[in-house]
Amino acid sequence: MRSYWVGMAHAETRKRTDGVKDILAKYPEIKVVEEQSADWQREAGMTLMNNWLTAGEKIDAVAANNDEMGIGAAMALRQAGQGATMVAGIDVTPDAMTALKKGLLMVSVFRDPVAIATTSLDAAVSLVHHEGVKGEVWVPATLLTPKNVDQFVAK
Repeated sequence: MRSYWVGMAHAETRKRTDGVKDILAKYPEIKVVEEQSADWQREAGMTLMNNWLTAGEKIDAVAANNDEMGIGAAMALRQAGQGATMVAGIDVTPDAMTALKKGLLMVSVFRDPVAIATTSLDAAVSLVHHEGVKGEVWVPATLLTPKNVDQFVAK
């Protein structure tokens, strides 16, 4: 299996990409053959995917570092008759929820900004009071698919 993703522009991009690479390292049969920036933009994701398709690349999966790039890649794949290709994004934007419902995106990950801020502030207050923080502080994320996006929207 081959995997492609778009986006390498800044620190958050590198962290998200490194996370994907860490997981893919557990699956040696999956080969990553492209990493390029689409600057967090739908149009750039579409252009990049069109370039890969025009070059004759076979696309099996896309792990985009945000929903906009993923939606752009998915649009290019659909226009090329490869709409069944698995495309994943991150952020669960309103457009991503629509794309999930339409089957354009297969997955998006919601990182709750309120929970991130609250957890960060709690950790900072603990440190200010010399209470310390044990290890890394994680905030759970929510995986959305076409099957559960409506329940997420209802919340």
